[in-house]
Amino acid sequence: MVGTLPGRTQGLGLVTEPLLADLGLDRVGWAQINFWATLIGSGFALGIGRILDRAGARLVLTLTALALGVIVLAMSAASGLLAMAVLVTLTRGVGQSALSVISLTMVGQWFVRRVSLAMGVYSVVMSLGFMIAFPAVGALVQARGWRTAWAALGLALVAGLAPLAWWLVRRGPEALGLVPDGGAVTTAAIIDQTPAGWAWRDAVATPSFWVFALGSALYGLVASGIGLFNESILAERGFGPGVYYQTLVVTAMTALAGNFAGGWLASHWHMPWLMAIAMAILAAGLAVLPSVATVTQVMGWAVLMGLGGGVVMVLFFGFWPRAFGRRELGRIQGAAQALTVLASAVGPLLLAQWVAWTGSYASMFTLLAGVVSLNAVAALLVAMPVPDREISRFQDPKIARSADSQIGR
Repeated sequence: MVGTLPGRTQGLGLVTEPLLADLGLDRVGWAQINFWATLIGSGFALGIGRILDRAGARLVLTLTALALGVIVLAMSAASGLLAMAVLVTLTRGVGQSALSVISLTMVGQWFVRRVSLAMGVYSVVMSLGFMIAFPAVGALVQARGWRTAWAALGLALVAGLAPLAWWLVRRGPEALGLVPDGGAVTTAAIIDQTPAGWAWRDAVATPSFWVFALGSALYGLVASGIGLFNESILAERGFGPGVYYQTLVVTAMTALAGNFAGGWLASHWHMPWLMAIAMAILAAGLAVLPSVATVTQVMGWAVLMGLGGGVVMVLFFGFWPRAFGRRELGRIQGAAQALTVLASAVGPLLLAQWVAWTGSYASMFTLLAGVVSLNAVAALLVAMPVPDREISRFQDPKIARSADSQIGR
């Protein structure tokens, strides 16, 4: 997931200023390139899931890391507007969309009962990885220029992540003669080597899929919009850049706390209820933002956004394998990821356009708080999916006895 940095908004933000100066691009043109690149790139999340389900994580991760590395290397040498637009679109598609889906699905393919705990650990390690990567790349940009930094990232993907993927990654526990950490799922996997789970079409038809997918997408919309215009938003409330940088630290630390809490609670609580709590915290943060008047209040707002976002992140990572199994997990998570990427593209544009219409961010945050609250209510009412048919058939005693005899042999 840390390897997706060149295709993420925050990653491109590290090189935006020197890139614009180098290529002579204006901000409006760059914003338009970024918007369409993100929209087009979101489609990669849909296709990669099906390929991942069929070909397995080892081959797909290796090839995707190689492809992204080559694209980033080419971007470091690009000089024309058209070439830059195409390469940015590819980094969005291969990096932000495809590589993200692969990273998330790999964990779900290995864990069944303990997937929430696994995703909690994953979220913490990922957050720490980004905390190291962003300042390291930023320092390299300042010292050697954006082209050198981007070339270094490309080489790291080609010569680092891709070989490690081929060496270490396997499709799932069955590939090593092991079994997942669940009862009936283990039996099914051993007999026919097909992980139990829902079909993609059945999964996306459930209310729970849409509650969690839209909730995560709403968080992506809010986080991307506020992330891009945070300094301007706080300036409207009368705060300077110093307070803005303090909120970044507070949000990062409380998001990490949210990762820890979400990973633990998701293993013990009903996941839709936890989603409702997380969305309620985010709604509270959005509701209070238009009225913050002191530094203490701003930091309180940052705590709400960090905690709520940290929990939503873990739930987005862990819900799909827990609810729908491993059978077509790549396609299911790919559909959810595509919605999130689309929302992330819309967020900054929505806020910018709203300010142009009204002259203020405030009413949009109030409106978003209401929408997020509706999602919280929906999460309280929705049920987790019932056990899938593949798992249910192994709960039949006759089939189970036959399975046990085959395991014995």
